[in-house]
Amino acid sequence: MERVDLKPPADAVGQRADAYAAAPLLNCLLREVATPVPGADGNTYRLPGTGRLLRVRPGRRPADPEVHADGAWHRLGHSELVKLVAEELRRHTGHSNDDLPAEMLDSREVVAALLTAREHATPPEDPYLRSEQSLITGHPQHPAPKARGGGPAAAWLPYAPEAYARFPLTLLGVRADEAVEEGDTRALDALGTAPPGYLPLPAHPWQLALLGPALDAAFADGRLVRLGTTGFDTWPTAAVRTVYEPRRDLFLKFSLDVRITNDIRRLWRHDLLRLRRNDTAARDAFAAVGRAPGAGPSAAWLGDLGYRTARFAFEELAVLVRGGLRGQLSPGATPLLAAGLAEGFDGSPLAVTTDPGAWWTAYLRQVVPSALAVFDRHGVVVEAHLQNTLVAVDATGTPVRALFRDAEGVKVLPEVSREAGWERLVYCLVVNHLGEIAAALAEAHPGFDPWPAARRELARHPLPEIPALLAAPTLPGKTNLLLRWTGADGAAARYLPLPNPLAGS
Repeated sequence: MERVDLKPPADAVGQRADAYAAAPLLNCLLREVATPVPGADGNTYRLPGTGRLLRVRPGRRPADPEVHADGAWHRLGHSELVKLVAEELRRHTGHSNDDLPAEMLDSREVVAALLTAREHATPPEDPYLRSEQSLITGHPQHPAPKARGGGPAAAWLPYAPEAYARFPLTLLGVRADEAVEEGDTRALDALGTAPPGYLPLPAHPWQLALLGPALDAAFADGRLVRLGTTGFDTWPTAAVRTVYEPRRDLFLKFSLDVRITNDIRRLWRHDLLRLRRNDTAARDAFAAVGRAPGAGPSAAWLGDLGYRTARFAFEELAVLVRGGLRGQLSPGATPLLAAGLAEGFDGSPLAVTTDPGAWWTAYLRQVVPSALAVFDRHGVVVEAHLQNTLVAVDATGTPVRALFRDAEGVKVLPEVSREAGWERLVYCLVVNHLGEIAAALAEAHPGFDPWPAARRELARHPLPEIPALLAAPTLPGKTNLLLRWTGADGAAARYLPLPNPLAGS
C-alpha cells in the first residue's frame, strides 16, 4: 500500500483551511464508500478498497481524520487525506481520475485564500448579503466545494462572495442585429447608454478575462464595443456567477467557464431555450397555490425574467435577469439564504433563537407546503435545496416566508416521471435542505430533536407519496464523490440509500 505522509500543516491559516476542506470530503467518503466497523467506537470506518481503517471526530462536519498504520493512529492533513481518498477510489471503483484530486487540493487552497482575505475585509452590513457571502465550507456533501478552476487567486479573489467582494460589471454594447434575447430584459437597458444600433450587454469581468482573445474579432469588426463599467458595484451571491445590486433590487446571472462543484457554470443554450417555459410553469404554479381556497402560508417564486446575449457567443456572453426581492416581502421582513443559515453567519437567527421548537415549526411551515403543492397539483419540481431557497424572517427572527429561485433547475412533469420528480424533490428538499438545517439547529441547541416536527409537517399534506416517505427506512442521498470520480455528467444524479430520520421520529 502507498505510504501516507503524516506531516500536519504548520501555520494557523493552513490548519483552519485543512479543517474546512476536509469536512465535506469526509462527509462524502463516509456516506458513499466507507463502512462503520462493528463493535468499534462508532467513529471508526473501514475503507473497502484498501482495507484501511479511518477514524474521525464525528459530527455534521467530521474532523481530525486519522489512519491506522503500523499499529498506531496517525493524523492526516488535507493533502494526505486526498491521497488516501484517491487510492481508495481507484481500488474501490476500478477507475483512475487525476482531475478530481487536483480539484480537492485547489478547493483547500481557495479556502486558505478566502480565510486570509476575510481577515482584511469588512462583511456587508445587510444581513441578506452577509448570508449569501458566508459559505466558507460550501456544499457539505461535495469533495471539492470551493474549487475555482485551479487558476491563481488573483484571478478570482476579487469576485469571490466568501471574501466579501463587491465590484462593478463590465459594460459592453452588442450590435442590435447580433443580439439575441427573450423575455423581459428592460433592466439591462437601464445599466448604461449604448451607441445607436447597439444594446447594452453587461458582462462579468472574470468571465471576460477567461474568454481572453476569443472576442478580439468581434471587437475588431464592431459587433461588440466597450462601454466602460457600470456606475455602481454589485455583490456576488453564493452561486458566485450571480450578482445582486440592492438599490435596483436586481439580480443578474452570468456564464462562468469554471467548474464549481459538479458543473461548468455556463448558461447553456439548451437551458436558455427552455427558460421561459420553466419559469412560466413555476411562476404560475406558485401563484395558483397561493390563491387556492384555504391556502396557508405560500412561498414566492423569484422569476428568471429573460436573457440577452450575442449570437456569435451565445453561451459565453449570456446574461439572465432575475426578479428582485422587494415585491415578495412584507414590511420589516429580512430574506436570508438557507445555505447561510446552515453554515452560520453573524446575526443568524437559527443560532440565537431562545425557542428552537417554535422557530423550526415556523421554518417548516414556510418552506414545505408550497414545494409539495406545486409538485402535486401542478407537476413542477423545484430544486429546493439550500442554495436555491431564501427564508425571510421578521424582526424577532421568526421565519415568515420562503422564496425559491433558479428556473434552470426546474423539472416539469411529464418531462420527468412523477417517480423521478419525487425522488429529486425528496433529495433536494428533505435530505439536502431540511437535513442540514435540522442538523445545524440541533448543533446550536443541544438536546433539541428537530425530526418529530418535520414528520408532523410532512404528514399534514395529502400527497400519495407521503405515507411511504414517512415509513421508508431510507432516503435518497446524492453521491457527489462517486459521480465526480467516475466522470458522470453533473446533471445525472445518482442516489444511494441513507437512514431516514423521519421514520424513527
